[in-house]
Amino acid sequence: MYDLSGKTVIITGGGSGIGLGIARAFSKVGANLVLTGRTLSKLENAKEELSGHGGEVLVVTADGGKEEDVKAVVDAAIRKFGRVDVVVNNAQNSASGVPLKDHTEADFDKAIYSGLYATFFYMKHSYEALKENKGRVINFASGAGIAGRAGQSSYAAAKEGIRGMSRVAATEWGPDGITVNVICPLAMTDALANWRKEYPELYEKTISATPMGRFADPETDIGALCVFLSSPDASYITGETFNLQGGTGLRP
Repeated sequence: MYDLSGKTVIITGGGSGIGLGIARAFSKVGANLVLTGRTLSKLENAKEELSGHGGEVLVVTADGGKEEDVKAVVDAAIRKFGRVDVVVNNAQNSASGVPLKDHTEADFDKAIYSGLYATFFYMKHSYEALKENKGRVINFASGAGIAGRAGQSSYAAAKEGIRGMSRVAATEWGPDGITVNVICPLAMTDALANWRKEYPELYEKTISATPMGRFADPETDIGALCVFLSSPDASYITGETFNLQGGTGLRP
């Protein structure tokens, strides 16, 4: 068990799903949390659950696709805790299941602004604070981009953009002691449960092709990896993509 007491972690989309699982993992190692997203009720519910179990919890509503909102989140984190040590760019919206030929510009913008732009803005505006503390950036991409999954064109474009930007940042920020890594998860969430209802055949095909026979748990699988990447033991790991997909992301 790591001890991240006194560290401050910003988690986008921290009110539910993978983001909440990650928040639970960081809470258990004592970190202060800054949970952000667009829905205040989800953030407040997460704060109520997590308060008293680790460090303090600050919630700030924001649209990650708007630079002024992102800057306000980072500024609020520094005002409250005096530092930023880890930024987890988890939030993403997209028109999943829509074929490329049927995508509208609005569909494409939804993925690019909520994912690629949001990740860019959070990295840009947290850089100085991360440099001061030799901090960590953990960005989220997807096997949808790596494998070219059908119906995921805008989502895959955003996620592969995030991977490319992360590698550049790892190169540029390495001398500052900042690590930048990417996780591609295959996780059980409420969104995935809904996807299962809408596309039961595709769901069964996906789970049957997973060597581990299950999807990742947001806290004990994904959150645990995030905590490790934020720990002293991971200080020399940067620019890497971790396929946390139960064996479905095997590559030579």
